[in-house]
Amino acid sequence: MSLITPDFGLLFWMTLIFAIVFFILAKFGFPMITGMVKKRSESIEKSLKEAEAARNEVKKLAREQKKLIDQTRKEQARILNEAATAGDKIIADAREQARVQTAAMIEQAREDIRIETGTARRQLADEVTNLSVEVAEKLLRGHLNSTERQSELIDRMIEEARRNHQNVN
Repeated sequence: MSLITPDFGLLFWMTLIFAIVFFILAKFGFPMITGMVKKRSESIEKSLKEAEAARNEVKKLAREQKKLIDQTRKEQARILNEAATAGDKIIADAREQARVQTAAMIEQAREDIRIETGTARRQLADEVTNLSVEVAEKLLRGHLNSTERQSELIDRMIEEARRNHQNVN
């Protein structure tokens, strides 16, 4: 028997075995294979749908993240603006308070200077008065060392007192 040209018996048995194997495969194997292929195809389709849903969810989350970032930036800008405004207000208040305190200190210093000046003037006036009295006393003692001069001075003072009294009435 030759492999290139098989005889009729071999061909019959090969066909019969092929038919039996095909029948068994068609009855049990192909449905199982097609079922598994169908199941795999459904699984792939389900995975694609889930991937699409996940992609859409990621896009949605990216949009929400962008919104949150924008809101955060706006809030940050608002807070920084408020902080700058509050800082400016604090600085302005501190300046105003320093100005008021400085003005009060200057006014207090002026008052102290006025008081000290008044005190110094009174002391100076007292000193001048004391010196004047001492000088006048020394002059009068030297000038009124005789009784005659004392009488002249008394007469002159009486005369001035009369004139002043007549002018008042």
